[in-house]
Amino acid sequence: MMQLFSESLIQQATALLAQLRQRGLTLATAESCTGGLLAALITEIPKASAVYHGGVVCYANSEKIRLGVPATLIEQHGAVSAPVAKALAEAICTATGANIGLAVTGIAGPGGATADKPLGLVFMACARAGQSTKVVQEIFPGDRTTIRLAAVARCLNLASIDSEQPPP
Repeated sequence: MMQLFSESLIQQATALLAQLRQRGLTLATAESCTGGLLAALITEIPKASAVYHGGVVCYANSEKIRLGVPATLIEQHGAVSAPVAKALAEAICTATGANIGLAVTGIAGPGGATADKPLGLVFMACARAGQSTKVVQEIFPGDRTTIRLAAVARCLNLASIDSEQPPP
């Protein structure tokens, strides 16, 4: 049987879902440059529906706005920015009622890069109920597929719950 994702990504997603299940938390995703890869990975895991509420692919700015990102944020900072990633993560929590929202927006190429926003620039955000939203910026090297899969892996890391910390 052909597997869509690497074994390491499957293991990473499985571990995250187990953490969420153990703590009674739920997850939702808002994806732009990954185009649903994060949701596809999560739903590869049997019984993901116990903790995964769902996701939105908001590739166009109009869809980001429809989800709840203020148009002024996109106008001021661009769709590929920390403020927009943060707003996406928070908006997906509001839209789905999930405890944790993951969002990703970036430039996977081959076009779209500028001097200020190079190829591989990705912003990822994790919103958690009762906590401030964490946003990270990465510049991933490689081609479109490599950049998108690296962003998925980094999103899973961002959402991972350290077992020594109290639940969010």
